[in-house]
Amino acid sequence: MKIWQKNIDVNSFVESFTVGNDRAMDMHLAAADVLGSLAHTRMLHAIGLMTAADLDAVQAELKHIYIEIEKGDFAIEDSVEDVHSQVEMLLTKRIGDAGKKIHSGRSRNDQVLVDLKLYFRSEIQHLVGQITLLFEQLITLSNQHKDILIPGYTHLQIAMPSSFGLWFGAYAESLVDDLEMMKAAWRVCNKNPLGSAAGYGSSFPLNRTMTTTLLGFDDLNYNVVYAQMGRGKTERILAQAMSSVAATLAKFAMDVTLFINQNFGFISFPANLTTGSSIMPHKKNPDVFELIRSRCNKIQALPNEIALMTTNLPGGYHRDLQLLKENLFPAFQSLSDCLEIAKFMLEHITVKENVLDDPKYDYLFSVEVVNNEVLKGVPFREAYKNIGLAIEDGTFQPSKEVHHTHEGSIGNLCNDQIQRMFNEAKAGFGFEKVEYALQELIK
Repeated sequence: MKIWQKNIDVNSFVESFTVGNDRAMDMHLAAADVLGSLAHTRMLHAIGLMTAADLDAVQAELKHIYIEIEKGDFAIEDSVEDVHSQVEMLLTKRIGDAGKKIHSGRSRNDQVLVDLKLYFRSEIQHLVGQITLLFEQLITLSNQHKDILIPGYTHLQIAMPSSFGLWFGAYAESLVDDLEMMKAAWRVCNKNPLGSAAGYGSSFPLNRTMTTTLLGFDDLNYNVVYAQMGRGKTERILAQAMSSVAATLAKFAMDVTLFINQNFGFISFPANLTTGSSIMPHKKNPDVFELIRSRCNKIQALPNEIALMTTNLPGGYHRDLQLLKENLFPAFQSLSDCLEIAKFMLEHITVKENVLDDPKYDYLFSVEVVNNEVLKGVPFREAYKNIGLAIEDGTFQPSKEVHHTHEGSIGNLCNDQIQRMFNEAKAGFGFEKVEYALQELIK
């Protein structure tokens, strides 16, 4: 069934091509579509476009469909174009003409817009929960191993002493900034486009503030033309936030693949969490982190993919936008999987103590020796030259005591401040307001 179709059948080849994978993608939006219709029909009743009896019937059946979706008993039939049509068809079959009234004052354009924003909010909340778990694991490991030194590198050459505390803590703090990016995406997603109709408003006296409140949005997309222009832009901003998280994970995964290598040997994982070789019996490959790296690099390409699909589209709706679902929706699951398994792997990581006892790391301490000379009153450039000459003639003697006390250094990780920043960023989402509004809508 096509809610727009009149008395002309669309060519089956054209229909197949234009629908594409949309039925499968729309299953992700099913719960959101019902929530949007619950709010919209309550608004229609409030402005006199739906009787109390029709509203009661529609609300009851929409809530029944919502339960079916939650239980996995909902499907979009092959003969039905999309989730919007499926929900309207079920309503009409089950309650009669009242089901035909729910589309007054809206278009599929603003219907899918509100569905997407509701769905994106749900996915963001889920990702933030997983980011939180990984962050807490990194902070725990940073505190647990704060006194174990490892080499720090620049240009992949040994540079200065670092520590496992710094290494784990660095990626924890990276997630703080990623969370700020995600919060920016949340704020864009948390504006209500419903009531923009096909992008030019409606002659009905719609109460858009009412649906904004009912759906727990922070605000409206006020200008109806801009509400439609937000399609594609919203996805790109959300993809950029996901890309930021993915970049942190990909960089961390690269570190792990280096540090687990026998030439480094700083960390290890149980044999059952690694994979072997078909011909080399000694191999313990970090396949999990290699796949995290690749998946997250793919996610980092997502903003560009979306940009290229939407660049130079004129104002108004275009069918090109349908395909954005196929790029973005699978990325939610992929990033979620990466966050989950990264935390799981870190629960089983083993770090090597006394790494820097190996003489090949002696030069890591050259800056420490230079600084010790400066503290004795030797000018920095003279001390630098003296230590450089000692290294060249083989007489350099490392001082392996590290005294770093300033904020964020080996001896003063400031993990409590990093935790504070994370908590403040997370509190800014306001998930509780959204949860309350939606629970009130479906109860």
